[in-house]
Amino acid sequence: MILTVDIGNTTIALGVMRKGKALRLERVETVTPLRLLRVLRVFKNSGYAFDVAVICSVVPEVTVIVERIIRKYTNIEVKVVGRDIVVPIKNCYKNPRQVGQDRLVGAYAALHLYGKPAIVIDLGTAITFDAVSGKGEYWGGVIVPGLRLSAESLFLKTALLPEIALKAPKGVIGKTTEQSILSGLFYGYGSLCRGMIELMGRQMRMKPKVVMTGGHTRLMKKFIAPQIRSIDDHLVHKGMALLVGKPNL
Repeated sequence: MILTVDIGNTTIALGVMRKGKALRLERVETVTPLRLLRVLRVFKNSGYAFDVAVICSVVPEVTVIVERIIRKYTNIEVKVVGRDIVVPIKNCYKNPRQVGQDRLVGAYAALHLYGKPAIVIDLGTAITFDAVSGKGEYWGGVIVPGLRLSAESLFLKTALLPEIALKAPKGVIGKTTEQSILSGLFYGYGSLCRGMIELMGRQMRMKPKVVMTGGHTRLMKKFIAPQIRSIDDHLVHKGMALLVGKPNL
């Protein structure tokens, strides 16, 4: 049994992985380590006995805190992707160190679970599009601000636009300011995703499999379909489980 920890800019996602499947997934705010302890206690009280923990992080200062908490509370081996584990996929970035480990892990998981070529769309704080070539290489990708980041920017940088909760709009043409913002976010990003899939596919010169993951996947699904072939909420966690070399995965 593997404890997988995906540390993002907004949340920490903790997964319970066994035989390639996520038995449980819990999210806590990145800046609240006490909630992390509560989740670990819940896992322990639920009878989960972990063999190893794997951390994939884009926030180095939080990684140190999380690793220390896990080691102290669970007394199991902790491996950090990028430090203790190298993702075994050829990285074609001009400066390979600039690629977030979560993007490499997602590409690696898509390659092994869904095949090649592939495009991985991760709908998180930022929306990333990552290309896996027909040769199974991490080819590169695209980064744009995510849904919540865009909504917060509108609220913080304008005088009259309100802060809103993210929910699917009723139609394209909004009848209120809130509906208009939601329409812009969901239909706008849906169009962006569909267009980016087409443009990336042209450059790849092959029809890629498209895998979508991330916190806003379910909200965005219908605004991107039918280009999405697979939705995998646990793609990065499955990738981390694969990386520790369990033969039954």
